[in-house]
Amino acid sequence: MHIVLETERMLLRRFTEEDTGALAALYGDPRVMRFITPQPPSLVEVESKLLPEYLLEYSELADGLGSFAAIEKRTGQMAGRFSLKPAHSYGLTGGTELGYRLYPAFWGLGLASEGARALIRSAFERLQLDRVVATTMADNIGSWRVLEKCGLRRVRTFYYDDPDLMPGAEHGDYVYELTRSDWARQAQHPQPSA
Repeated sequence: MHIVLETERMLLRRFTEEDTGALAALYGDPRVMRFITPQPPSLVEVESKLLPEYLLEYSELADGLGSFAAIEKRTGQMAGRFSLKPAHSYGLTGGTELGYRLYPAFWGLGLASEGARALIRSAFERLQLDRVVATTMADNIGSWRVLEKCGLRRVRTFYYDDPDLMPGAEHGDYVYELTRSDWARQAQHPQPSA
C-alpha cells in the first residue's frame, strides 16, 4: 500500500486494481454525482477507463499528485476519493486542481476539509506548486463551503454552453483558487475554524 498522506482521521493512498468495486460504488451513487454529471459511469467504465487512468497517473505525475483513496483509520473503510493534479476541468486555466468525493455515510464529519487541507499543504510545502484551483457548481453549497474553509477564494463564475446540461447548471459554476503567497499569508494569520 502506497500511502501518500496521513491526516488525523484518514490515510490517502494510491488506488489499486482491487478498488474497482468500491470506486464504482462511489461513482455510481447519484447523491455523490449529483453536481458532477447527469450520467454516472458504470462499473465497466470504472474498470476499463477511470481506474486504469488513475493507475497510469502514478507513473506520469510527481509523487503526491494523482487520485487517491481516502481510508478512514477508525474503520479501515474507503471514505471516498481525493485528487490533486494538473488542472483539466472545463472553466480552469492552469494551476493544480483539487478534487474530492465522499460516500454519503461520511458527509458532515469534516473529512472533506481535512483531506483538502492536507493536499493543499502538500501542494505548497512538499511539491512547491504555485496555485491550487477547483471548480464547483454554484448550487453545490457544501462543496464551495469546504473550499472556502480551506482558504480558497472564489475568483469567477462561468457557464456551460449548454444550460440544460444538468439541473442547476443554469446557475453557473464557481472557480476557486489559492496561490502560494496567499497560503503563506493565511498560515501566518490563521482564521478561526467555522
